[in-house]
Amino acid sequence: MALGEKLLDGPAGAGLGRSRSIWNILHLDPILLFLLLMLVGGGLFVLYSGADRNIEVVKAQGIRLAVAFGVMLVFAQLDPAVFRRWSPWLYVLGLAGLVAVLLVGVGAKGAQRWLAIPGLPRFQPSELMKLVVPMMAAWYLSRYFLPPTFGRVMMGLFIVLLPMFLIVQQPDLGTSLLVGMAGIFVVFFAGMSWKLIVAFFGLVSVSAPLMWFFVMRDYQKQRVLTLLDPQSDPLGAGWNIIQSKTAIGSGGLDGKGWLQGTQSHLEFLPESHTDFIVAVLAEEFGFVGMLLLMALYFLIILRCLYIAVSAQDSYARLLAGALTMTFFIYIFVNVGMVSGLLPVVGVPLPLISYGGTSGVTLMAAFGVLMSIHTHRRMITA
Repeated sequence: MALGEKLLDGPAGAGLGRSRSIWNILHLDPILLFLLLMLVGGGLFVLYSGADRNIEVVKAQGIRLAVAFGVMLVFAQLDPAVFRRWSPWLYVLGLAGLVAVLLVGVGAKGAQRWLAIPGLPRFQPSELMKLVVPMMAAWYLSRYFLPPTFGRVMMGLFIVLLPMFLIVQQPDLGTSLLVGMAGIFVVFFAGMSWKLIVAFFGLVSVSAPLMWFFVMRDYQKQRVLTLLDPQSDPLGAGWNIIQSKTAIGSGGLDGKGWLQGTQSHLEFLPESHTDFIVAVLAEEFGFVGMLLLMALYFLIILRCLYIAVSAQDSYARLLAGALTMTFFIYIFVNVGMVSGLLPVVGVPLPLISYGGTSGVTLMAAFGVLMSIHTHRRMITA
């Protein structure tokens, strides 16, 4: 008799078996799903205030999130073997999309990041690469014995750096960094030696001056200079960071109360319902509110790491670990830029900031994680 069957003998076991079968049929992890619903529900609550009580914004975000959860459900139904099999083709398709953006893409606010295909809503191929790049890197490295050789590590890094280079040309430094980190985490988890890690960071340090003079655009340099000294242009480039830090500091321990934030409602705080929404939360709910938000994010990350560790093959472990750490990078970069610790790069607060594309990408990633967790094969005694 299988070990799983022994564990489910008896009346109590029968109830547990029925409960497990429901979630297995849906291919959803109930713990992760509950945490995500809590985060999304709280996010809509904060968004109503950040959007200055505009219920239409909240409704639009609710529709986007419903679509995102639908995407998560679809991805959760697919066996991880499907993701493995399609990884190279999706990677090639994504690269073709990035090239198409540079040639015939739609521009807005000085950037050319979207494709407009007749009959379809315009979309950003770079968002697809946040998911496809770690899938491709995991597919390549998991085909060989781990840890990878030096040559395979270099090939893995090339897989990551090629789409990064194309995204930087749009220009979209924030997305390129997220795509790069998602892929580099795969290479790191595959077992890079400390010598290679030190060499990699040494190369990044040496190339930083070259990037400053030959790669970074003027507005990107201005963001770094503003980070170092926001008071140098308090009414211009430094305005966002100064007002954001003011909002966070004025919240104190328990905040001013929901809908009572002066920085956002008196329109001092820019982008209060998108990139800087965490400042709205900090002002209205204080340190306690921020602590609760970070605790919820921590629990989500902890659950995802458990899924990664318990995955049954190298491809699934590498992919799950990378997607989890990419979610962490979203949080780290957004909170860091809003609090003045990192340059402003336009990274939204995951599943709370207003917007649809990044939310769909993130929920697709959670769908992949749930697929990895619920499609595990039972090991019999």
